[in-house]
Amino acid sequence: MRTLTKEMQDNITPALALELLRRGNHRFVNNLKLHRNLLEQVNETKSGQHPFAVILSCMDSRTSAELIFDQGLGDIFSIRIAGNILNEDIVGSMEFACKVAGAKIILVLGHTKCGAVKGACDGVKLGNLTPLLRKIEPAIINTSVTSFEVSNSYAFVDAVATNNVHYVMDELAQASPILSEMVHDGAIAIVGGMYNIETGKVDLFEHEHISHLELSKEELSALIA
Repeated sequence: MRTLTKEMQDNITPALALELLRRGNHRFVNNLKLHRNLLEQVNETKSGQHPFAVILSCMDSRTSAELIFDQGLGDIFSIRIAGNILNEDIVGSMEFACKVAGAKIILVLGHTKCGAVKGACDGVKLGNLTPLLRKIEPAIINTSVTSFEVSNSYAFVDAVATNNVHYVMDELAQASPILSEMVHDGAIAIVGGMYNIETGKVDLFEHEHISHLELSKEELSALIA
């Protein structure tokens, strides 16, 4: 697996970026990790970086974006915070990643059995964690309790986690005119996803507006492999 260069990054569209993430997760789930010389990538990225994606995910120890999407050094910007919530600093980081550093896609990634979301659902209050969990409350309000079995304590939590991804995506579009303009111009795409901690699979959603790519192995290899 080659290290991304500026030329490679320039040739990656939002649709291709989505396909790279999709295929990376497929490799992860099927234990088909690409061969990478990480020390060589350290040397090749010492003068600059050209990531193709930004991933906002939870800080949960089981949800490392580089691993679950089978990516190497210099491939993605990884932003991790409990509950994959949004704040001003994170929005600014995304603006840098896309407008300045050239990333082509933003993925907001939630996950099943999220402790932060469960804490928000349970009304946990603990120091500086309290205002963080409060950011998840809109997703709780928009999730109906009646459609879930009481026997599955995490069914409601997982539904809230999914709604929280949608909420963060909507919030991001409103919080950043820079990113909204880039989406409008087709320079980037913003998508969502849920990672299943039991299977390793990522279900992507809200990407219907991105043209689906049918790439052969040879075509994909010519770009990045």
